[in-house]
Amino acid sequence: MIPSLRALSVIVATLALTGPDTAAAQAFSLVRDSMFLGEARTPERLIRASAPATGAGAPSLFRGREAGTFFAPREPMAEPDAAAGSAGAPGPIPTFGTRAARLKHLIASAEAGRDGYDAVQHGARIRPPKPPTAMTLAEIYRWIAATPGQPHAIGRYQMIPSTLKHLVRRLGAGLDEVYSPDLQDRLADLLLHDAGYAEFTAGQMDRRAFMNNLAKIWAGLPNSSGRSHYHGHAGNRATMTWTRFDTEMTRIFRG
Repeated sequence: MIPSLRALSVIVATLALTGPDTAAAQAFSLVRDSMFLGEARTPERLIRASAPATGAGAPSLFRGREAGTFFAPREPMAEPDAAAGSAGAPGPIPTFGTRAARLKHLIASAEAGRDGYDAVQHGARIRPPKPPTAMTLAEIYRWIAATPGQPHAIGRYQMIPSTLKHLVRRLGAGLDEVYSPDLQDRLADLLLHDAGYAEFTAGQMDRRAFMNNLAKIWAGLPNSSGRSHYHGHAGNRATMTWTRFDTEMTRIFRG
């Protein structure tokens, strides 16, 4: 029996959709890879894949790895504002408060300048409509989405968007939460943990290794070469010398 013209058209359409050329294209399509289809590899999953956990704590970005982070190749988690390390930088590191608080003040001196918790990367042509500490996370995300093609490092620790979103998920913070000093500090605490703060303070990591780990997170800090770990990447540079970094770390963690 000869098929009708309508039946032939259906057959042709079906072959066009399922023919060998289309099948081959699907077999080699990126969207069929698990990285892209229904199984987006978040930063947290990449940590687990590339940095096996050691000890009882959560996976670290650095333990058991000589070089690089899951943000490789050579992309910092935070970028310094130009004001940091200049005349606009904060004063001497306080000698009071917890050691972690004093360390965060040191990091902020390399990253945020006097604007502190309300710092916005100087290269941002379109700045947020409000000070960061008056914005919710949802408002910050909307600002980032509405202003492509410019730097978006924000807050006391100058977190870039990918880092900010990853840490917010880890912390379990809601998008209606305000980007307050307290929230910023809690997010930074996660990065200190990833750098090995607990191991360092327990004497299981030497100061030089811990400082180099911190420099892999914050581009404004120097590593033991005296330069930013990301020197020259997107204009990054250390905003303090290794000597000052080492001196302040000694003061904070003496004894």
